Amino acid sequence: MLQFKDLKKDINLINEIDWDMTPEEAVRLYLEWGNNSWTGCKYPIRSKNDVSYYFVINTWKETPKIFLIKRNSEDAKELAEFEMPEDIKKKFLAYTGQLKGVYSVEGVVKRWLQKELKAT
Repeated sequence: MLQFKDLKKDINLINEIDWDMTPEEAVRLYLEWGNNSWTGCKYPIRSKNDVSYYFVINTWKETPKIFLIKRNSEDAKELAEFEMPEDIKKKFLAYTGQLKGVYSVEGVVKRWLQKELKAT
């Protein structure tokens, strides 16, 4: 699994990241094909060759972790796992009320990631 320092060096992978993809949207698109409207669908999934790369934040353990996910209709693979800086973590936990779950990357966490990965 990639560490954050390794991810920062992989410009091709960084360019593949879908910054608007959420965990809910990924499930809807890749696992619930029948729930997708083909008209106006931003991401029409036609086969297992269609792939998305996106971040999620997992808070089920004591320390929130950021994961880079590679998803297609058959599988979801965790490509990278890392923690966020303490100041970002505090803001994120305040925003979520410290509830356990899997969250999309948005707000202060998204801005931090985009800056660190030079993806803005």
